[in-house]
Amino acid sequence: MAAVSSEVMAERLKRRASLVGALVNILQTAIKLTFGIVGQSAALVADGIHSLSDLLSDLLVIIAVRFGSRAADPDHPYGHRRFETIATVILGLSLVAIGAAIIWHVLERVHHPEHLPTPEPMTLGIAALSILLNEWLYHYTKRIAKTTRSKLLLANAWHQRSDALSSLVVLCGIVGVLQGYPFADAVAAAVVALMVAKIGLNLVFDSIKELVDTSLPPSLVAQIRQVILSVEGVKGIHLLRTRRMGEDAYIDAHIVVDPRITVSEGHCIGDAVRDVLISRFDDVLDVLVHVDPEDDQDFSYQEPALSRAAVQDLLDAYLGDMAAGLEFRLHYLDRQTEVELILPLALSAQAESLALVKAQCELLQMQVPQLNQLVVFFKL
Repeated sequence: MAAVSSEVMAERLKRRASLVGALVNILQTAIKLTFGIVGQSAALVADGIHSLSDLLSDLLVIIAVRFGSRAADPDHPYGHRRFETIATVILGLSLVAIGAAIIWHVLERVHHPEHLPTPEPMTLGIAALSILLNEWLYHYTKRIAKTTRSKLLLANAWHQRSDALSSLVVLCGIVGVLQGYPFADAVAAAVVALMVAKIGLNLVFDSIKELVDTSLPPSLVAQIRQVILSVEGVKGIHLLRTRRMGEDAYIDAHIVVDPRITVSEGHCIGDAVRDVLISRFDDVLDVLVHVDPEDDQDFSYQEPALSRAAVQDLLDAYLGDMAAGLEFRLHYLDRQTEVELILPLALSAQAESLALVKAQCELLQMQVPQLNQLVVFFKL
């Protein structure tokens, strides 16, 4: 119940951060576009479009959080976190398009310098106000992103920080024009556009890495490997694979345990690995552990191993009536089969029968190449 409550609270915080960001960006977009047009500042208009892109990102976050927070279902057994990733790709592509459009518009204006407008001094105040608003919004969103471990929300926070930086560029551009440098405002607009496009490309590339199941950072994978090896009963590890889905991480690992332990003990060790990874790393949501009796990563089997039915047929053929009801355990090691034959203790007192069993077992081991070892135990 506590985990469910925590998850619900995280989704509420995400929605709240997105709504606050949307309201602030609605205000900024309206002010910047209005005063940019009235005050004749191309850079401030570009910054207003940047704020509009922030507004679109907030809307995307709201939609993505709504869909991405849905619980797993039969059609989506791993949940719906990839909705956030897809939304981030869309946001990134839109930013690239917006940046390109602003640069195109600036280049057209630079080709006709005689028509370059001179910004009004009042635009300085709008740019300064925008810097303060976006810096506050950045810190507010980033705090919630860290609390909820939301990569999408963190990306949105940095988008808001870029808006603060772009407003600083706009401020410098307007000051430059007022100081007698007519191209300063156009240059500032182009710089803002490049910043917008770069952020968009970063979002797209990072999200594509997630969509194609790129591994976690090497340093984090190394930490995960060390934690697995520290679990009691783990002799080795191979085929360690990691991936992300939204802000969550998934791990697949093949661990090596003592080949002579029982299936239930190996399963218990696997559960211990899963539990310690989930408790040690906040981002890890689930771990799939495959238990191996040896490191078989580079093995290439030339012949299929002897199955239990095949071994039973061999025992019937070599031991005859004595094989009826006998227990045996199989070990598949070093690409061969080992058999542990369990005989009733009463048979140990029957010298003739015991000699026959020994002779037939030796013959069986010699004539069946896949059979590496046959060991006899007695059971009370």
